[in-house]
Amino acid sequence: MIKQSEAIDACHKALLDKYDRNVPRYTSYPTATHFDSGVNEQIYHSWISNLNKGDSVSLYFHIPFCQQLCWFCGCSTKIVKRYNPVQSYVELLEKEKKLITELLPSSLDVRHIHFGGGSPNILRCEDFSRILKLSNEKFTLHKQAEIAVEVDPRTISSQMIVTLAKEGVTRVSLGVQDVNLKVQKAINRIQPYEKIQQVVDSFRLNGIEKINFDLIYGLPYQSCESIIHTIDLVSKLRPDRISLFGYAHVPWMRRHQLLINETNLPDIYSRFQLYQSAVDRLKHQGYVQIGMDHFALPDDEMLKAKNEKTLKRNFQGYTTDPAQVLLGFGASSIGYTQEGYVQNTSALKDYELALNQNRLPVSRGIQLSSDDLIRREVIETLMCYLEVNLEMVLAEYNLDPEFFSGELIELKTMEKAGLVRIKNLHITIPAENRVFVRSVCSLFDSFLKTNKAQHSLPV
Repeated sequence: MIKQSEAIDACHKALLDKYDRNVPRYTSYPTATHFDSGVNEQIYHSWISNLNKGDSVSLYFHIPFCQQLCWFCGCSTKIVKRYNPVQSYVELLEKEKKLITELLPSSLDVRHIHFGGGSPNILRCEDFSRILKLSNEKFTLHKQAEIAVEVDPRTISSQMIVTLAKEGVTRVSLGVQDVNLKVQKAINRIQPYEKIQQVVDSFRLNGIEKINFDLIYGLPYQSCESIIHTIDLVSKLRPDRISLFGYAHVPWMRRHQLLINETNLPDIYSRFQLYQSAVDRLKHQGYVQIGMDHFALPDDEMLKAKNEKTLKRNFQGYTTDPAQVLLGFGASSIGYTQEGYVQNTSALKDYELALNQNRLPVSRGIQLSSDDLIRREVIETLMCYLEVNLEMVLAEYNLDPEFFSGELIELKTMEKAGLVRIKNLHITIPAENRVFVRSVCSLFDSFLKTNKAQHSLPV
C-alpha cells in the first residue's frame, strides 16, 4: 500500500483509526447483500399487480457488455468482441419488457429512464431506439421525464450521439475516472483527455446539455497533485454534475481486480488525503457538494432538491427522481416497489433460459418489514442531508421512545470522538466529517449485526 505522504489533522486521523471498517454504500436499505431467494417470480408478480393506474414509475435497462475490461470495475458486465451476443440480449430484453407490461395496469407515469452497464453505447443505434420505445398503452412519458444514459467516451460513435439526441435523451454520464496516463495504464483504461473533450462538445452540439462525469479516488499511483490536476482539467468542460467515488477493491467479488497490484493502492490515510484534495478543488472550481460523493453547479436541480428536502438516493447514487417504483430490465438489474426489492439473475444463460420459458428472470430480493422502512428512512435521510431528527421519526411511526436506545449509546461514543453532534434526538454530521456518513448509517443497519457480508472501506 502507498503510505500517507503528509500529515492528517489529529481529529481525522483518530476517526480513521477508530472507524476503519468496511461498511455498505447504502444505495438501498436493506442492501443487496441481504437479498435472498425468498423473493421469487410469483412474489414480484403480485407486487407489480398491486400498482395502480397513474402511479409514477422509473425504468432501468441494464446493458451488461463492454468492449474491454477495466480492472477497477465493480459492475456486472461481460467483454464481447462480436455484436451477436448483444443482439441476442436485445431480443431477451424485449421479451422481458413484454412480460412485465402484460402485468401492469395502464397509464403508468414514467418519470425517469436510465440505461446502465456495462457500456450502453455498445448498442447499435436501431437497438437503442427499439429498447427505448415504450408501449403507449402502458406507459406515459412525463413531460419533465429524464432519460439518462451511461457512456464510455472511448467507444461512443458520432452516429450514437445523434441517435441519443434524436430519441430525447436528456442526460449522459461519462466514465472519466482519472486523466493521468500512469493511473489509466494501472487500471487498463487508456482515455485521452482530448477524446473526452471531443465527446462532450459533440453532445452539446447535438443538444444534450446535461452532462455528468464519474471520477474515482483511491486508484493506483494517484497523488494529491495528480487528482487536483484531473479536477482542474475536467472542470474546464463544466459538466453539470461530478460524482467522486472511492475505489472499492473487492477482488473476492470481482476477480479481475486481482490484476491491480495492491502495493500500488493508497492506504486509508492516503485515501482520505486524496478525497479531501479532490473535494477542496471541486469547491474551488465552483461545485457544491451534495451528500457524500456528488457535486453540482449552483444552478443544478439536484442542489434545488437538496435544499427543498426532496433529494433521494438509489442504485444510481443521489437523484431527483420522485418515483416510488423502479422497474428493472436486464441481467442483474434491480427494481423496487413499495413492498420490497427484486433482482434479476446475473448469469446470462439463466436470464436467457427463464425468458425463453416465458418466466421473469427473478433470482432474489427482499420484502420490506416495518422495521426496514423505519431504518431505511433514517439511513437515506442521513446519506442525503447529513442529519436526522430521530424524534420526528419516532412520532411518524408511533414508536416507543426507547426504539433507538441502542443506537443512541453508540452515537454518544461517536459524539465523544467528534464524529457527530447530538442535540436532544437531532443527529448532525459536521460537513468536515461527511466522508464518515456511511459509518454513522451503519449503526442503524440491523443486518450488519448478524450478516458477515464484506463491504467497502468507509472512506
